[in-house]
Amino acid sequence: MRKSGILMPVASLPNKYGIGSFGKEAYTFVDLLAKAGVSIWQLLPLNPLGYGNSPYQPLSSFAGDESYIDLDLLKKDGLLDATPEDFEPAEADRIDYSGSREYKEPWLRRAYKNFKGGADYKKFLKNSWVYPYAVFVALKTQNGLRAWTEWPKEQQNWILDKKYDISHLEDEIGYRMFAQYEFYRQWMALKKYANGKGIKIMGDIPFYVGLDSLDVWSAREEFLINGDGEPSFIAGVPPDYFNADGQRWGNPIYNWEYMRSTGFKFWIERLRYSSVLYDILRIDHFRAFDTYWKIPASCPTAREGDWIEAPGYELFDEVYRVMPKINIVAEDLGDLRPQVLELRDHYGLMGMNVAEFTLLDKSQPIRKNQLVYTGTHDNQTTLGWYRSMSKEERRKILWTLAPYGSAHTPVSRKLLMYIMQSKAEIAIAPLSDVLGLDDRARLNEPGTVGSPNWEWRLTDWKSFKRHLPWLRGLLLETKRAH
Repeated sequence: MRKSGILMPVASLPNKYGIGSFGKEAYTFVDLLAKAGVSIWQLLPLNPLGYGNSPYQPLSSFAGDESYIDLDLLKKDGLLDATPEDFEPAEADRIDYSGSREYKEPWLRRAYKNFKGGADYKKFLKNSWVYPYAVFVALKTQNGLRAWTEWPKEQQNWILDKKYDISHLEDEIGYRMFAQYEFYRQWMALKKYANGKGIKIMGDIPFYVGLDSLDVWSAREEFLINGDGEPSFIAGVPPDYFNADGQRWGNPIYNWEYMRSTGFKFWIERLRYSSVLYDILRIDHFRAFDTYWKIPASCPTAREGDWIEAPGYELFDEVYRVMPKINIVAEDLGDLRPQVLELRDHYGLMGMNVAEFTLLDKSQPIRKNQLVYTGTHDNQTTLGWYRSMSKEERRKILWTLAPYGSAHTPVSRKLLMYIMQSKAEIAIAPLSDVLGLDDRARLNEPGTVGSPNWEWRLTDWKSFKRHLPWLRGLLLETKRAH
């Protein structure tokens, strides 16, 4: 069955506190998707945001970011007797991460004081990562939010020997566990609502994890790091047409030999828990299951490094043995060696196609077993992409898209019609492309850190509601409406 989807980060949903949440506006978004006939809501990672507010440098692969907890839902559940006045972000169309966190945290702590727990809470605490994550964040807070590699040695090693006395952090640890429970409870209620409307949730799983994370702090043997916790090798990609120095991401490299000896327990647990949170898992940087770029940590760029083979077949054999019904989409973009595609096809995984890259490239036709995008979170918006082209390139684009709409149809709509009419099983567009927005609505520019990345937000639903009849008509016409 042909499907359609919208890519929209939770953080970018309208909200009076400067960052999207799991509250009223999220339910409104689900209702609007259902009204249009959209069957997939694709998210960015919901894990606790790390360096540069990037969802791809999370503090944990399991925990969720407390920013998404909705205060009005806490009031509805009797944990707050009031909610604060409207929060006005510095710029209406930009997410105010720090301001929103500072504003909401006192209310979350007030809700914690009113929280009594119960059977569901006790069941949630049985997740093996919950208590260690709460300790990790409590220690990180005690150390002025510095990375765990900069903590006193006895605190770095608490997770290994439990010798450091954390009794003075008991209340903070309790608060962090409560916050994770509320995140989980509110998210699962929203997911259940979306599923009830016929909408599946596609989550995004970063291939690597951040050095300053519970993942590395609690399982150092899974990574190539030295005795001080610093990585000996780091992840990235080599130089290419777009980046003369390559991309030096800084994430620690996996110790694949150790992982093999455990039956890939780290990955199995990660994917198993993610399969609870999401219906479909999009795994970022899939090519690294075949070969990965291994950069010496001493190198200031990604120019130096080696391609190293990973045990992809062994890993996925175990994944499908344990979770035979897991639904995975492979991010297989870029210049790949044939073996990456062989690995993908061996397990029948759906790959990806980005129209902004392939529209004028006949060597990359859209296939049936693909997820096709206008653009992803790393691309310009369609309008921004078109405006950045030369006159000759624009002419070629308009010529290619001439069969879609009329001469007066905006280019964003033309490209949306192009992917929806394609043979791909799934077609997804960022909400910014549905709305025809320019690059002020771009989510991320790869290779750059900080503002304005990850800051775009929608302020209300007026524009989406205006586009809704057209979108529904397109999905009906292309037999993608659920």
